[in-house]
Amino acid sequence: MKIFIYSSVFYPYIGGLETVMLNLAHEFVAHGHDVKVATQSPTNEVDSFPFEVIRCPTISQLLNLTLWCDLSFHGCISLKAVWPVLLLKKPLVVTHQTWYRYPGTKLTWPSALKHWMTRFTTNIAPSQAIADQLPAMTTVIPNSYQDDVFYEMPEITRNQDLVFLGRLVSDKGADLLLNSLALLNQQGLEPNLTIIGQGPEEDQLKQQAQTLRIADQVKFVGTQRGEALARLLNAHKILVVPSKWQEPFGIVALEGIACGCVVVGSKAGGLKDAIGSCGVTFSNESVEDLTKILAELLTNLDQFDMYQKHREAHLIKHCKGSVAKAYLQVMEAIVQ
Repeated sequence: MKIFIYSSVFYPYIGGLETVMLNLAHEFVAHGHDVKVATQSPTNEVDSFPFEVIRCPTISQLLNLTLWCDLSFHGCISLKAVWPVLLLKKPLVVTHQTWYRYPGTKLTWPSALKHWMTRFTTNIAPSQAIADQLPAMTTVIPNSYQDDVFYEMPEITRNQDLVFLGRLVSDKGADLLLNSLALLNQQGLEPNLTIIGQGPEEDQLKQQAQTLRIADQVKFVGTQRGEALARLLNAHKILVVPSKWQEPFGIVALEGIACGCVVVGSKAGGLKDAIGSCGVTFSNESVEDLTKILAELLTNLDQFDMYQKHREAHLIKHCKGSVAKAYLQVMEAIVQ
């Protein structure tokens, strides 16, 4: 099968959509399919993938790629790139990796148009929360993680308490976690916290830690990737994903689970699907709820075994091969 993948963002960027589309492209090739990728993401590097990458494609290139393929596969609906598929009437599969309309908000005309277009595409969503927001029938296939990078490393001593991994922006809730750390101190608990990531609020978060008098418990280590990131996660007991907004899914939770962490994350949205039975969820933006859960985990280590026993079965459903196979089953059914 000739598969033309369009993803507005792609490697070398490292967000959720970029990771999903990169993993799937590799797996489709591994399953014997011919793949070409088009993206708006530029790079100064020389692409060395087992598939061709066309960056910042022209109108002519988009048309030729669509003519070439048996099936077009898009990472979210891009009004800029979807028209050749509709014009040439090629089968179109879309994985909807984020909200077109954030829960509780009104439709804008672009989001209304994207919702309308789902009636003419084959739709996949990574979580039930996203699927429930779409007006057309949608298959739920969870996202994968890099299972060749993130796994338990028994040689690493797990002697660190809490870890946060994400962009340092308000939606990700690192400030909420710092407030929770201060409340834990009032209960006589002083866990250490490693903050992995960078962003515009880094200085503000450092000042918050100073103001709350917890700076000696908090370590900012910047952006980490690959094996270095996996080793760092392996050294921690609890990964906290305190997102204030409703995450569409949450690959970071899978990375933490794979590295042996118990995950504590916010409840609304799709993050609870990523956590499954391998952790605990709390009400979004509730520092009191978060603090209560962390206190229980930190003072009752027996709970870790309860969450760890579900780990293997949960991760099998999210390994790259299993997820790609589920996507290919959908694709092959509409190409035949």
